[in-house]
Amino acid sequence: MARWVKKRPDVRRNELLDSAQALFFSKGYEATTVADIMKGAGVSKGGFYHHFSAKEDLLEALGERLAAETVVQLRPILDNEGLNAVTRMNAVLAQARRFKVEDAAAIRAAFDTVFKPENIVLYHRLNRAVGEVMLPLFIEILRQGKSEGEFRIDDPATTAEIILQMGTSTHDAVARAIEASGTPQVEQAAVALDERLRQQGIAIDRILGLPDGTIVFSEPGFSKAVMTVPMSDKN
Repeated sequence: MARWVKKRPDVRRNELLDSAQALFFSKGYEATTVADIMKGAGVSKGGFYHHFSAKEDLLEALGERLAAETVVQLRPILDNEGLNAVTRMNAVLAQARRFKVEDAAAIRAAFDTVFKPENIVLYHRLNRAVGEVMLPLFIEILRQGKSEGEFRIDDPATTAEIILQMGTSTHDAVARAIEASGTPQVEQAAVALDERLRQQGIAIDRILGLPDGTIVFSEPGFSKAVMTVPMSDKN
C-alpha cells in the first residue's frame, strides 16, 4: 500500500497557484472555478480554503509571485556595482519591458479580466500586491541616485511609492487598448498608450529632478507588442 505523505503548506499553496495559473491562461479567469483549481492541484476544499478565501486571492497571489520572480531576474542589474542610478533604473525598466513582451499572451489573459470596469477593485488589489513586492527594488535605486547627487529627492521610500502609484493612472489607457484589440482602432490605441507611458517617464524625470527623457519608461511599439497578442495564441 502506498504511504500518503503530508505535504508542507508552502508546497500545497504553490500547487494551487500552479493550477490556477495554468487554468486562468487556458480557460480564462472568469471561466475557471475554484473546483477546477482544486481538481488541478489535487487539493480538497478544506485544503484550498486553508490558503485562500476566494479565487480573487489566487490572482493577487499570482501577481505577487510573478513580481517576486521578476525581482530575482533583475538582481544581476541591481548587483552590478559599475552602474550609476540612472543607468540602473533604465536597465531595470528595459528588462521589465522585455519580460512583458515575452509573456505577452499570459499578461493579456490577466488584463482582459482585471481591466473590465466591474473588476476595478480586483485591479487595485493586484496592483497593490505587485507594488509591495517591487517597492524595495525602487527604493534601493532611488537611495543610490540620491547619494550620487543625481536624484534631487528628500525621501527615497516615499518617492518610490509615488512613482509606483503613478502606474494606476494608466488604467483607462490600457483598458482602451484592450477594448480596441481586433478592431481597426488597435494601432491608434497602441500608439496612444505608448505616448501615455512616455509622458509617465517624463513625469518621473521631473519628480527626480532629471532632464526630460532621461528615464526611458517605454518605447515605440511596446504597447502593440503586449496588447495585440491574439487570445488564441496561448502556446
